[in-house]
Amino acid sequence: MSGISDYSALLMDAGDYSGNNGIAHLMPRFVGLAETKLNRVLRVGAMEKSAVVTLVTGDGDLPDDFIEMRQTLSADGRNLRSWSLQELSSRFGSFGGNPIGYAVVGNQLRVRPTTDGDIGITYYAKLPGLTPATPTNWLLTSAPDVYLYAVVEEIAIWERDAEKAGSAKALKDQAIFGLRINDERARWGNGQVVIGEPTP
Repeated sequence: MSGISDYSALLMDAGDYSGNNGIAHLMPRFVGLAETKLNRVLRVGAMEKSAVVTLVTGDGDLPDDFIEMRQTLSADGRNLRSWSLQELSSRFGSFGGNPIGYAVVGNQLRVRPTTDGDIGITYYAKLPGLTPATPTNWLLTSAPDVYLYAVVEEIAIWERDAEKAGSAKALKDQAIFGLRINDERARWGNGQVVIGEPTP
């Protein structure tokens, strides 16, 4: 798989693997669909990014590539807890003060009690989409097999070939499993188990 160096190589290999080299004009669509599905299931360290969200009366815009929150910190470094929107609203309303919790509402971060200023977040970001202008990204570099089988699966779905789609999906899932194992080893391989104190 090391031969898949960029977007063009991915398209060529996907065409070869699928046995259908006559659909080059559809390949950008297949890549986009594959990336959409991968964004739903992948959660690995390479997707983590940090950003600052500027709040106005407790609300601020999330980054365009936001998928899921990992951590939210107040301006003084306190960890803010995730609350349901209903609980956050009923508990704090529009009262101001030091923020305690947050909810994600559409593409916005809602922090309560309300405050102005900056909130630091760490979040899972969408894959940077592959295009001729952006021919590579971290996933194609670290796990080209995931990309290849994901695109081949989309081709098979378009062809209405259930058997080929099922085979490609199985290979994709296996590749994703391997990526997750490597990610866990990289992040936690030398970790220590910490047992918390009993709670009353």
